[in-house]
Amino acid sequence: MVSYHKKSILTLFALYSLFIIECFSSEEIPEEWMLLHVVQGQVGAGNYSYLRLNHEGMIILEMQSLRGDADMYVSDATLNPSFDEYDLQSMTCGLDIIVVPDQFKRPVGIGIYGHPSYIESEFEIKVYYDQTIREDPFAEASYDPEQMEESHRKQRQPQFEATREEESVLQTILIGILKIVLEILF
Repeated sequence: MVSYHKKSILTLFALYSLFIIECFSSEEIPEEWMLLHVVQGQVGAGNYSYLRLNHEGMIILEMQSLRGDADMYVSDATLNPSFDEYDLQSMTCGLDIIVVPDQFKRPVGIGIYGHPSYIESEFEIKVYYDQTIREDPFAEASYDPEQMEESHRKQRQPQFEATREEESVLQTILIGILKIVLEILF
């Protein structure tokens, strides 16, 4: 069950990543994003370079391959993610973008892989913090015993009042019928 929810959340963040990639195509950075770091490095063909992300919150990683082709793998389960073990990945020949959800445990491992087609790949990663405040989509579905009891009480009360009204109407009708029957008999 937890795995299903984690996969669902990762799918949502993948879609969010696609949306962000669309935003980057226009080269505009949203006002809510704060640039935290710019990291430059090189990685040899078929090798990994590892980074560690400690910042809390939703983080956007934008990696540009300046020379060659570098791919990015991210995981909150291991500090050395690879193409065999990762949670999020981006493997384009240009701009790679990954949105690291705020639910990921910190520190988050980032693996930069140098594609074997190039002797060496040079990359630049910009790390953004998304300051947008998001509401928890599951907060309304959480269990609050006091709220549940109050809701249940409100649901029962109108039914109880309706039952009294129905009894009153029923009593009036029965009394009326009884009076008619008594008048006929006497």
